[in-house]
Amino acid sequence: MVSSDPTRVVDSPKIWACLITNTNYLPGLLTLDYTLKHVLSSNYPLVALTSPSLPSSALEALEARSIPYQSVPYLQPSGSSDDSTSEEAEGSKLAYSDSRFRDTWTKLAVFGLTGYDRIVLLDADMLPLKSMDELLDDAFLPLDTPPSESTSEPHDATVAVGTRVLAAGHACTCNPFKHSHYPSTWTPASCGFTALHADPALAQTSGGAPGPLGVLNSGLLVLRPSAVYYALIHEHMQLHGAKYIFPDQDVVANTFPGRWVPLPYVYNALKPLRFKGVHDSIWRDDSVKNIHYILAPKPWDRDEHDEKNVQNELDWWWIEANKKRKAAEEASGISDAC
Repeated sequence: MVSSDPTRVVDSPKIWACLITNTNYLPGLLTLDYTLKHVLSSNYPLVALTSPSLPSSALEALEARSIPYQSVPYLQPSGSSDDSTSEEAEGSKLAYSDSRFRDTWTKLAVFGLTGYDRIVLLDADMLPLKSMDELLDDAFLPLDTPPSESTSEPHDATVAVGTRVLAAGHACTCNPFKHSHYPSTWTPASCGFTALHADPALAQTSGGAPGPLGVLNSGLLVLRPSAVYYALIHEHMQLHGAKYIFPDQDVVANTFPGRWVPLPYVYNALKPLRFKGVHDSIWRDDSVKNIHYILAPKPWDRDEHDEKNVQNELDWWWIEANKKRKAAEEASGISDAC
């Protein structure tokens, strides 16, 4: 069985976690941490999950802000490259064509962090707007007790796990931008959000059913780490990962089909959902708890002098949050340019 990690770098057994593998996403992580800590006053710490090749300058930025960090192994499926330990390897045999996903396999290491009881994994390109501490509350969102390592084999998924292994939001499978490399099955009719259009009020508090394709978005995952879960995921990644278009989220969804709890969109509000004709019929600005800035450009790459429009308005919400972070850091003596 693949090795899990019982280390804990903070006292709390429940944490937010965010993977950081390069400096491109560092502004996102820093603003995410600042918002959780200083704006929303979360009761739980954010732990940055760092890959081995993260530059020392990024670690120094984390230390300057008292952000705890924990090293996780770089993950990649077999056959992805001749040197699977190198984050710079192109992995030409992989099916996915978006280079931005190349490091996301490493997010799967969170399932092996058995020193913690419960983790909410967040992507760095997110902006929390309201407290989400309830996601770390076992009573609010019950998840299955992970199986004992001694009683389960990695391949025994149907016996080893229950029906509430983790919680996540739907992936939007409408493909509104008509990306040619997306699956042909990704249509509005197959999207888990489409069924929620009939009752927009209910969509603010219910994620509904997993949807025809059972596809989740891994930008926010609520989970209980487990050596068994990690072994199942790692095995599936090695056997099937190289054919997937959306690396980590395809692995999770296909390792535990029908065994995840759909969350309301408000916890992982994918930016394009707000666009007219996508899922704007359920989007409510005053209900959204957490915006996920999927696709490019990221808000930290946006020119502040760009003309605002309906498709980039949300970017300015992040830009304003980032300005507040930088002003507070400058006032406290943090002078780096992050």
